[in-house]
Amino acid sequence: MAESDGLITIGVLARASGLTASALRFYDDCGLLAPARVDPLTGYRYYTEAQRERAALIRRLRAIEVPLDTISDILSGDTGRAERLLDEHVDELKQRALDAALVAERIKQALGVGSIGDRVELSATLLAEAFEQVRAAAASSREIPVLAGILLEASANSLTLTATDRYRLSTRTVVSRDRQGADWALVVDASDLDPIITWLRGLDEIVTAPTEQGLRLIGDGTERHCRVIDEPFPDYRVVLSNLAPVRTRVVTARKPLLDLLENTSPTVRFEINNIGLTVSGNHLPATVTGSDIDLHFDVATLLPAVHTALGPDLMLDIAAADHPIVLRSATDGDLTTLAMPTRQPAER
Repeated sequence: MAESDGLITIGVLARASGLTASALRFYDDCGLLAPARVDPLTGYRYYTEAQRERAALIRRLRAIEVPLDTISDILSGDTGRAERLLDEHVDELKQRALDAALVAERIKQALGVGSIGDRVELSATLLAEAFEQVRAAAASSREIPVLAGILLEASANSLTLTATDRYRLSTRTVVSRDRQGADWALVVDASDLDPIITWLRGLDEIVTAPTEQGLRLIGDGTERHCRVIDEPFPDYRVVLSNLAPVRTRVVTARKPLLDLLENTSPTVRFEINNIGLTVSGNHLPATVTGSDIDLHFDVATLLPAVHTALGPDLMLDIAAADHPIVLRSATDGDLTTLAMPTRQPAER
């Protein structure tokens, strides 16, 4: 299958729409943007040129946190219904318009960053959020120094941040606004990040660039530096690729689940069946596909993963009760976190 056949690859669609390939796979699994064709031998996804506009619209709607089912209504319903649904978000849209005007004014001004070779420009707010979300999975000890860091990888149209302490793993991809130079990767020391995150939250645009001394961050005429840990980072992609096949998938609203976990006992039970999701006796609306399954979690393990998820919706990919579950979400990029269920409490 080639692009000359009238179809484009997932990579081409990602670059054209401003979404990552992982986010496009997420929207395929949600039933929101199914590829025009999937190669039965390789599993490669192919899309039509007409789907480029739909992908771009999905990204814009997710940027203002429109729920997945509402996006489906907006894109498949009549214009009157779409207008009514969008009006429900008018306050957020007004605020975003003000923010966009401020960003546009700042971009017109000289950044004063001088000559930078390999560089990635992106939203400072999104980078601050990504640092906070991912560093929860970094090791707190220095037994293995590199695990106390966060891996940054610049490639294609995105910056990916990953951390793991061998028991947890979290990886977040942020779509870049501009990119120059070659691909690069380095591991920043997570202990340097508190003042960096505070600084980033006061900026609009940020330029990240690797140097021999560490990571250089430039924004609004000032700059900061993060130390790097000069050791090979574990190949987390091997961990993700070797996960067992998904037997059960759950899509549910994030906030009700988060509220429940913040006000429950140290251990929770997930009962998943064709009726939906029940957490320690509390029913939550959910879309479930696949086999029925019961799971138990330590709240201390699961709560951070749900708390840092992106957007209003959360997808749980489950292989078995004794395998890590994969929590996936996608807004302004995508976030993937692994959380290990605990053993079922012994019956008395």
